[in-house]
Amino acid sequence: MSIKTLGGILVGATLALGWQSSMAAEAAKSAAAELSRDANASLKQLYANVPLAKALGPNAQAVLVFPKVTKAGLGVGGQYGEGALLRQGKAVAYYNTAGASVGLQAGAQQFGYALFFMNAKALAQLDKAEGFEIGVGPSVVLVDKGMAMSTTTTTMKDDIYAFIFGQKGLMAGLGIQGNKITKINPK
Repeated sequence: MSIKTLGGILVGATLALGWQSSMAAEAAKSAAAELSRDANASLKQLYANVPLAKALGPNAQAVLVFPKVTKAGLGVGGQYGEGALLRQGKAVAYYNTAGASVGLQAGAQQFGYALFFMNAKALAQLDKAEGFEIGVGPSVVLVDKGMAMSTTTTTMKDDIYAFIFGQKGLMAGLGIQGNKITKINPK
């Protein structure tokens, strides 16, 4: 094999690897853009349906939105979803949420949820250690429909407020306690 042929093969291989890396980077950007778009759309829908969430938004340091979380179980259950951390409408980081449970349960459902981080200290907890666990660390208040109708922003003094929305499926009970939230790079 001549030096010229070998050089041509090396140049071709280098170009092919560069193209492949470029395509992988574009796919990651596309996944991140889709996740950002879905998170913003879900947050807008939440604001349209829950005035308290809309009132909290401007006061929050950031809002972590999981547009679609899938939960399923038959005795042993699990749930998973991916979301974006939004600051002033822009995605600044991406996370997944995962949880497992054991007990009398059967069924499957999808839902979304948003966490409103009301202060810098609570937000800083999000990236500490090996992931953020709901129920450990800053206080998280799950805002249900009744609370959302009877509460004003002047009476809300907790670290994090959680809103669950878009529930679909057949599974009794819904909660987010015990979930682990971990930073990701969407692919």
